Amino acid sequence: MELPALLKSAVERLLQNQPLDALMKASERLSSRYRREVRDGGLHINDELAAKAYLAARLPATFAAVRAAFEIVAEVRGAFSPQSLIDVGSGPGTALWAAHDCWPGFSQADLVEASPAIRKVGETLSAALPFSCHWQAGDVIKDFPALAPADLVTLAYVLDELPVDAVAAVTKKLWAVTADVIVIIEPGTPAGWNRILVARQTLIDAGAHLLAPCPHHAPCPVQAPDWCHFSRRVARSRLHRQVKQGEVPWEDEKFIFIAASRQPATASARRILSPPRISGGVARLKLCRSDGALEEKLLSRRDGEAFKLARRANWGDSFPAE
Repeated sequence: MELPALLKSAVERLLQNQPLDALMKASERLSSRYRREVRDGGLHINDELAAKAYLAARLPATFAAVRAAFEIVAEVRGAFSPQSLIDVGSGPGTALWAAHDCWPGFSQADLVEASPAIRKVGETLSAALPFSCHWQAGDVIKDFPALAPADLVTLAYVLDELPVDAVAAVTKKLWAVTADVIVIIEPGTPAGWNRILVARQTLIDAGAHLLAPCPHHAPCPVQAPDWCHFSRRVARSRLHRQVKQGEVPWEDEKFIFIAASRQPATASARRILSPPRISGGVARLKLCRSDGALEEKLLSRRDGEAFKLARRANWGDSFPAE
């Protein structure tokens, strides 16, 4: 996956003539804070250089993860066509651009971001979009602005920056301004999965209808040390490779998410929870079923169409019932 052409060109203009060495050092500092999940009260992106380093090193991957989550939601809710968006912890507008790419019918968006540096970048980038984008300072714990409910509410890569015991309260606050669909995305780590589990249960307790990735409302059947997560392959630009000091022209971004709605929806029959293993005439799938159970499914050529579907399937896809 790559950034949309309009966003890619806007990012390239912002990064033009930026010294590579400075970007590399700022990127490493930023990556270190994210890896260690630092919660020292300071902003991860606290100046213009850090904001530009984020664009170069992290935006392609986080965009890919958010866009992949939206794609799964769109498959479950085919008629969903949001007109309004609230995105909290917006960064440079990652979820904004991913939402527009998935559902191009927006007429307005409210973006809430605490960091002045990355908010300024987000405002610059979003000026290219064909609808009204209102950016404002604020955060979801201490200074959450008054907002009218929106069709789509998003929180992407934010919970990992907050205290663990804040997840339920934050989820309730965002659900209160959700007119239809809420999507929360986190890094695909065991810690990210645990945060999503708390958000998931909070939404269930509030009466929300789960859309994805879960095909059920039962307790998550995945048990530690395993954890539920997905992956999306991201194409690296030349600058992306240089900033991250990598030679491979792609990277895999692991993520986990939960999506829920105020409207009932027909969930997928089964969800593929790991990369399908295809060997010769045999396919092995790890599935989360609509009855809340895990299933290790073995298919052969004798299974006809089911085997053909398994051969074409990807990690995170839905898989039909037998």
